[in-house]
Amino acid sequence: MTGNTRKLADKIHEILPKESCDYFGTADASGIESELLYIGFWTDKGNADSDTLDFLSKLKNKKIFLFGTAGFGGSDAYFQRILGNVKSTIDSSNTIVGEYMCQGKMPQSVRERYVKMKENPEHPDNIDALIENFDKALSHPDSDDLERLKNIII
Repeated sequence: MTGNTRKLADKIHEILPKESCDYFGTADASGIESELLYIGFWTDKGNADSDTLDFLSKLKNKKIFLFGTAGFGGSDAYFQRILGNVKSTIDSSNTIVGEYMCQGKMPQSVRERYVKMKENPEHPDNIDALIENFDKALSHPDSDDLERLKNIII
């Protein structure tokens, strides 16, 4: 939706040997033939987006490297909770061989919603923190995020 996960996918595609790549693109049944799958997702309400969850539910006996982005990037604990939610939907015949998450920018409409919420006298106590997080996320995934991913992949 915002291109964040695509940046991570492009980095993985750049790093891995092209001759070993059976498929590169959005979730598609053609990817199911591969033994090892690098599957990216964007975070929706603390889990992978529905298209990715649907794709993951069809996989059996695969090696899977999960990677994703989330607009709220405050802590590794949050990322681990998301990854845990995603992994809980994956069939036990599969093996998770790696995982990576980082912060990603959000659509401008999110910030506009936060600002509108702040105008309400009964706004959430953490509204300023949400706006600050939004602004911080605008540069992500950044070069440090991509370098960390690269170090995990190689």
